[in-house]
Amino acid sequence: MQDEDDKGAAIRFSQTVSGRLQNGVLLVVIDNPPVNAASADMRAGLLAAIRHADEDGHVRAVVVTGAGRVFVGGADIREFGQPPAEPPLPKLVETIEASTKPVVAAINGAALGGGLEIALACHHRIAAEAAKVGLPEVKLGVVPGAGGTQRLPRLSGLARAAELIASGRIVAASQALSLGIVDQVVAGDPTQQALALAPQLAAAPLRRTGALTVGSEEEAAIDKAVARILARARGQEAPAEAVRLVRLAGLRPLAEGLAEERATFLRLRDSDQAKALRHVFFAERAAAKVRGLEGIEPQPVETVGVVGCGLMGSGIAVSALNAGFQVIVVEQSQEAAARGHERIESMVERAVKSGRIDEAGRKQRLQRLTVSHALADLAMADVVIEAVFDDLAVKSALFAKLDGIVRPDTVLATNTSYLDPDAIAAATKRPERVCGLHFFSPAHVMRLVEVVRCEKTAPQVLATGMALARQLGKLPIVCGVCEGFIGNRIFSAYRREAEFLVEDGAWPQEIDAAMEEFGFAMGPFAVFDLAGLEIAWARRKRQAARRDPAERYVEIADRLCEMGRFGQKTGRGWYAYPDGVRTVDPEVTALIEACRKAKGIAAREIPKDEIVTRLLAAMAEEGRAVLAEGIAERAGDIDLVMIHGYGFPAHRGGPLFAAGQGLTS
Repeated sequence: MQDEDDKGAAIRFSQTVSGRLQNGVLLVVIDNPPVNAASADMRAGLLAAIRHADEDGHVRAVVVTGAGRVFVGGADIREFGQPPAEPPLPKLVETIEASTKPVVAAINGAALGGGLEIALACHHRIAAEAAKVGLPEVKLGVVPGAGGTQRLPRLSGLARAAELIASGRIVAASQALSLGIVDQVVAGDPTQQALALAPQLAAAPLRRTGALTVGSEEEAAIDKAVARILARARGQEAPAEAVRLVRLAGLRPLAEGLAEERATFLRLRDSDQAKALRHVFFAERAAAKVRGLEGIEPQPVETVGVVGCGLMGSGIAVSALNAGFQVIVVEQSQEAAARGHERIESMVERAVKSGRIDEAGRKQRLQRLTVSHALADLAMADVVIEAVFDDLAVKSALFAKLDGIVRPDTVLATNTSYLDPDAIAAATKRPERVCGLHFFSPAHVMRLVEVVRCEKTAPQVLATGMALARQLGKLPIVCGVCEGFIGNRIFSAYRREAEFLVEDGAWPQEIDAAMEEFGFAMGPFAVFDLAGLEIAWARRKRQAARRDPAERYVEIADRLCEMGRFGQKTGRGWYAYPDGVRTVDPEVTALIEACRKAKGIAAREIPKDEIVTRLLAAMAEEGRAVLAEGIAERAGDIDLVMIHGYGFPAHRGGPLFAAGQGLTS
């Protein structure tokens, strides 16, 4: 620690940047809560600090760090879509790198986007163990615009830089060290070590990142990394442009690469894809603001109970274990409980094998897990989530039993997909303690959770459901009660229109190809087969009695189910799956032709543009109905549900955003 006498008076460079001279080192602190964003004021202040250090003979070196737990969390979202403000980030970054005095980045927390670009321009980088770094600009439809694509390859190599930038992946400090992005990782606050090291760097030539030579790599390794990236991009412009710019770093001088990067950034910033991704960005922030929850604090949750340990229940349990909760899972028999424990353990084990957690993490998770066949073991749970068979009688009976077991303040949550949660809540004496938590499968992977506000759900219970979902690493979207809630209701309209297209003349494989070209990872019929055709079939049979006879109805899916074709699980659905490979099946082709003939439909060739337009319009129309009925709070919530739950391409903004851009007309 420095003695108080060694510290100079504080210098205010701007409202968000201050400095203090300590034994010849200017310690510059960025303090722009909550994430130390690179706002215009912050950029101006840091630029002034670097210039001050260059001109002041008492300053031998500079250390830059962030106040709180963040170094620099990226751009200031308040500047999105606004005219550029001085000074631009590239000017700041170039000034740091060109400084005649050593500049050390003490990366105390997240250094993301422009924050990492600032750190890359420093002459040495020391990171805290808890720090994370990344260039996630592609997630907003742009590329780094202040040298990230040109400086990162000079530290990590072309292939690794291409993967990191084009995926927007954020890495921990330990991995950043192995990639060459940071020079040291230290326990605790890196500032003191940076203050000690900075003067020593003045004795040797400064290591300017931009002056380093890009290491030579085998072209095959780069091509392999690029192929993986572009396969995942599915029509997004920014990842492909990021790859092109990273390659340029190995072919052109720094100045040329920086000029091309900046021009590309400015072009993409005004693109339709960037506008869509900014919409998604702001929609996620708006989704956290829920009507009626102003000032409502959620209940504390330490123990999560899960009833049912099939694919969904085990996924929910693993999510809760990953988040650090005590987890009690209950199955209906000792044998089922044993199988459930084995399933959860194997899911945790897979995380170890993939490198997502280590052996210590595996042991910690399993120590917090109890799997039982006795409902009474849920007595001390703070929240109980049911994930049993989607049958109203089964779920109602379970909630009635739980009502006599759990504490009066325990939150009871149903994971139903289509059933009425108000009817389930009515089976308890405390319906105000019930909400819906509709997870998407696989629950330990999928980010979306629909948090269902039942008729009598208490505000604190809803707030607790929202908070729990966030603690699980999920994106919670509040919705009201209707059949299918937001997502399944809109997906049903999507399914219905896809089947109309088949009757009208399009083939399932043509429809899938059109939607995959639009940006979906899988077309609708491939998704139907993956999910299983019997679930929607059961729903259609429940609805049959109240269906309007004059309403258009396609029977092809019902016929497939009657033939035992339930999708991938049976090896046959809309497609056949010999050796697990999706294949057009002549039997399905013949069935479709027969059904068209029976209805007197003259099939026509349907162009892919019409396929896309009709499917998007069906989703948008149902989405507008959901919004008008108050099931969703805002249009952005609907877009988020379809993006994170159903694979709608984020760079298209969601069905309602796309409709507003004229993509459904």
